[in-house]
Amino acid sequence: MSTAHQKVKASHLSRDAYLYVRQSTPRQVVEHGESRRRQYALRDRAVALGWPTECIVVIDSDQGLSGADRDREGFQRLVAEVGMGRAGIVLGLEVSRLARNSTEWHRLLEICALSETLILDEDGVYDPGDFNDRLLLGLKGTMSEAELHMMRARMRGGLLAKARRGELKTTLPVGLIYDPLGNVVLDPDEQVRHSLRLLFDTFTRTGSASATVRHFNNEKLLFPHHPQSGPRRGELYWKPLRHTRVRQILHNPRYAGAFVFGRSRSRRRPGGGSEKRRLAREEWTVLLRDAHPGYITWERFEQNERQLRDNAQARVAERRSAPREGIALLQGLAVCGVCGKNMTVRYRSRREGLNPYYLCARERIETGSAEKCQSISGGAIDRAVGELLVELMTPLTLDVALQVQDELAARAGEADLWRAQLVQRAREEADLARQRFMQTRPDNRMVADVLEAEWNARLRALDEAQRELERGRAEPGQGLDDGQRERILALAGDFPRLWNDPATPHRERKRMARLLIEDVTLTKATRSLGVRLRGGATRQLTWTPGPLASEIHKTSAEVVAEVDRLLNDHTVGEIATILNERGYRSGHGHAFNPMLVRVVRDKYALKSRRQRLRERGLLTALEAADRLGVSDETIYRWHRAGLLHGHACNDRRGYLFEIPDPPPSKQPKRSKQRRFPDPVGQRTTGAQYET
Repeated sequence: MSTAHQKVKASHLSRDAYLYVRQSTPRQVVEHGESRRRQYALRDRAVALGWPTECIVVIDSDQGLSGADRDREGFQRLVAEVGMGRAGIVLGLEVSRLARNSTEWHRLLEICALSETLILDEDGVYDPGDFNDRLLLGLKGTMSEAELHMMRARMRGGLLAKARRGELKTTLPVGLIYDPLGNVVLDPDEQVRHSLRLLFDTFTRTGSASATVRHFNNEKLLFPHHPQSGPRRGELYWKPLRHTRVRQILHNPRYAGAFVFGRSRSRRRPGGGSEKRRLAREEWTVLLRDAHPGYITWERFEQNERQLRDNAQARVAERRSAPREGIALLQGLAVCGVCGKNMTVRYRSRREGLNPYYLCARERIETGSAEKCQSISGGAIDRAVGELLVELMTPLTLDVALQVQDELAARAGEADLWRAQLVQRAREEADLARQRFMQTRPDNRMVADVLEAEWNARLRALDEAQRELERGRAEPGQGLDDGQRERILALAGDFPRLWNDPATPHRERKRMARLLIEDVTLTKATRSLGVRLRGGATRQLTWTPGPLASEIHKTSAEVVAEVDRLLNDHTVGEIATILNERGYRSGHGHAFNPMLVRVVRDKYALKSRRQRLRERGLLTALEAADRLGVSDETIYRWHRAGLLHGHACNDRRGYLFEIPDPPPSKQPKRSKQRRFPDPVGQRTTGAQYET
């Protein structure tokens, strides 16, 4: 004590004494009261060294935090106070109370040495500015960090030993529980087990996590949840299924009866905090198959993993997306024959409906070039592949039809069984609520009112569950009648009819296609299809492209011939009227108008009405006036009077004239100046005729 008093100087006593109190876990705070009392008792040591009680500052905001934690607010405050020269001494029961890592400990020593701050622990008082004291404090800090490492190593060793034997108790997912002997068993709740089996069966049927979620939501089926934290910890409750939840369940090997440990690894970030990284299966610390009962087999778990991996959007070169509702048969199977990348599907709207296109634009996306690899119309390709599938699957028709029948029957009963279990659960809960209410004393009205309200709520839930069950059973398609079974069995002997049946969903066609086809390589230049079948066999096909839009909507030859014939005697406007009266239509099915007649005339290089009249020798008004030596106005008067015969060459009252051999009598002299129409338009002049 005398040595301690020698180190304490007036400059130290002029500043405050800071007592740092910490225990590593909340459990230690509750159960280890002696350690807490010993730490607070250090205030008496500070008083004995000369500090008044009011000058002793206690920092105990880090209770329940480990000394290795870098985010301790109390310790950061202590370092700040020491750095600003406000602390004369720092008190801690031992070095491990202040820090468990060398970085923070030596930083504190450095700051204490610069600010001439003392450090006190249970063994004595130290001056970090003194070499010997600082050396001793450094050794204590190193030993404290090593002690933490040894404790962690011992705990980790025991943990791994139990894990390798499969005896380590970890948090179980919903659907699995520990029995009284500590063994993992399936949840005794039948509805929970049925919900999980329904999830796995639906994923196997649809091949997509998103489709599984849609099935549950469309059928209004809830899914069990068993939270491990929060206000509802340990409580079983039901809520709508989400896509993230489906992926968690499908990726969890515990549902396949396997015990696993060390699937992820955490590490600290340089700026604080930590990050968790998923490990590959080869890096898992422990994997024990068939360690306990499960909902699926290990082979089925691996198949689900492969399906999810194929569906992943992040995979480009090896991606095979799940079958969807679109009409493109080779969605997810088409491979570009130019660059070898997977082709995507686009749809274009045509008059007869949607038409699929297989597009490879990966190179354009990667390089920013303007050209795409290939864009191929998919209608003819899908027909060629469909014909191949019909040819290949004919020997397997019976098995395919029976699988379809079994799947339809299972699908019809799944939702009904789940709703029936929900009714049973609601009925049991209502009975329990009734029993609790009946056991209450009548004079205890406060408790009776609460229990009566709970009973009423359970009865309402039961009524709603029963109505939902009746609604589901009343919906068409929930069961298979005798007629449906007969139609399914009839399809067993005729797979082509099953394939070509319009009622067969496009998704089911794609799933049947994937039973035999691995992928299809498309090459537009050679119109070739390289079909790679399951097992390695290949087939080489060619396809005949469908007609172009211009060919589909081409004007019929009969209409073209009729227009050519009518142009001899009629204008385009008159021809349009005649064609419509005779019931003719354009290539797009529209009624004719003058513009459409001109389009047909120009496209098929038909001579116009004017050209035909000129070839017959007809003259314009000016030419006729020159020939007859009169004015053009005279030509028009003779035409109106019927002395000259004119033929309309357009719909704007343009005319060409026939010149008779004997010219009309009483020909007036031709005026030297042309006359123009009067302003009021009472006389018809040359402006209304072909000139």
